[in-house]
Amino acid sequence: MLSLTPEDWQCLEQVAMGKVAERSLSDRLVVAEGEDQARCQALISGGDLNEAVEQRLMWLQRSYGDVVGWASLKGIADPLPLLWQLWLPLAQQLVEQRKRLGRPLIQGLLGMQGAGKTTLGEILTLLLGQMGCRTLSFSIDDLYKTYAERQQLLQDDPRLIWRGPPGTHDVDLGIAVLEQLRQGRVAEVPQFDKALQGGQGDRVGSKTVEGVDIVIFEGWFLGVQPVGLERFKAGADLPEPLPEPIVTEADRRFSRDCNGRLGEYLPLWEMCDRLMVLSLTDYRLSKRWRVAAEQRLRAEGRGGMTDAEVGAFVDYYWKALHPGLFVQPLVQKGAEGTVADLVVEIGEGHGLERVYAP
Repeated sequence: MLSLTPEDWQCLEQVAMGKVAERSLSDRLVVAEGEDQARCQALISGGDLNEAVEQRLMWLQRSYGDVVGWASLKGIADPLPLLWQLWLPLAQQLVEQRKRLGRPLIQGLLGMQGAGKTTLGEILTLLLGQMGCRTLSFSIDDLYKTYAERQQLLQDDPRLIWRGPPGTHDVDLGIAVLEQLRQGRVAEVPQFDKALQGGQGDRVGSKTVEGVDIVIFEGWFLGVQPVGLERFKAGADLPEPLPEPIVTEADRRFSRDCNGRLGEYLPLWEMCDRLMVLSLTDYRLSKRWRVAAEQRLRAEGRGGMTDAEVGAFVDYYWKALHPGLFVQPLVQKGAEGTVADLVVEIGEGHGLERVYAP
């Protein structure tokens, strides 16, 4: 990411804590931003780079204390690099986009399990609040059909053993809620409790919200598009075979059917003004992170799935909509069709690798 020395980061932290920025530091920050062209172009749209850096320094000082407190609760030891390189410029960009639209902004956010969707939604809500924007984090999980509806769905299709894949959400409800939010009206946002019904989850009513400026609408397959049916044919003459765990004819049918149901979700995706993807350098990191998280829970005596249970759980999602088939087209430069407006690439240890606009 930014080519700053350890001394530069130390100086930036001093500025964050209230020290007046040295002119030389501001100059070095501007140079570093300019050198990281892909990230600069993705997050700083137009305007003067010097002015953008000065504005960010101002918000850094105003927000740093609250961010450090929040980060401590989240177990983030050093939030400054992420705050400076991603969180603040992204928040500023959303504020600017909101002003240009002249109405509430719907920011779509796609990320696999463990990619950091919830964390990003929390910090953006904090920062945007300080910038004068009321923000709502809204998950596609809150659009799950009721327990009774999903039990009927299971009768119709016994393969839908867990909530999550296309077909298990109330798409019309999501469109109605987002339309209310886009128009700045009072909205009844559904709530879903995953702990109910023995872990199957159920709807628990709604909460009334109004005066929302920015909506962070997130989900594990939010924004993905259907792919050509030829990808699911056995022995298809394609450059790459279907990836594991899609290995049997039954797996192919399940993936093909989930792909077919994606068409029902396209009107919901169209409600989003922008799409951001938290992309992993290797999608298999998601399973490794989930295994490690469940191991920590078991070590603390708080339950947690076994490694085998985690593997089956994640494989179920990958059989439905494999990231190699459905996420990669959104993040590739020059790809045909719908692509993301912003990609944040995350690597081993949840480290920030790069930021770019496809």
